[in-house]
Amino acid sequence: MEILKHIIDFVLHLDKHLAAIIMDYGAWTYAILFLIIFVETGVVVLPFLPGDSLLFAAGSLVALPGSPLNVWVMMGLLIVAAVLGDALNYHIGDYLGPRVFRENSRFLKREHLERTQAFYEKHGAKTIILARFIPIIRTFAPFIAGVGTMKYSKFLSYNLTGAVLWVVLLTGAGYFFGTIPIVQKNFSLVVLVIIVLSVLPAVWEFAKARGSKSRPVA
Repeated sequence: MEILKHIIDFVLHLDKHLAAIIMDYGAWTYAILFLIIFVETGVVVLPFLPGDSLLFAAGSLVALPGSPLNVWVMMGLLIVAAVLGDALNYHIGDYLGPRVFRENSRFLKREHLERTQAFYEKHGAKTIILARFIPIIRTFAPFIAGVGTMKYSKFLSYNLTGAVLWVVLLTGAGYFFGTIPIVQKNFSLVVLVIIVLSVLPAVWEFAKARGSKSRPVA
């Protein structure tokens, strides 16, 4: 529970935490952000790390006068981190195979796997792109693609497209809008809105799936 509290605090106060990291570590912040994005997308047991909100906060802080970081360098590095993370996740899924659905695990939540699989079955290969903008599904989608033995060449094209769109749109939004005074004064609220908007598609799909299961068959 203590770890969860720290994660929630970090997510809700990203602006303060990232500002302190930039001040303390300077250019090494690139490596720290790279690692967080790589792990969030590449390690299937860590889907709760910040993604969307982290990119927005990073973009807003890079835009501040005197920042030692460059937005283009940051975008490039984070795109690479996102691509490598999904690639690792795909290969883990490909290695483990379908047995992950048969075995209970304390690390892999079966409901997360099944929710992602349902989303994947509905939207097909483009799930790899769409999932970039949906927490939890973002982490499980490449894993499911590997389990389902999607051709890696096909997966890679969607992986690259999704990574570029995700990083550029969210970091760019932070860069252009994060320095607006009203956004800075209500940064925690903005982060919450980003999280809610990101989760809504998954909640909608889950609600529709539950509704169809409960509907009597004619």
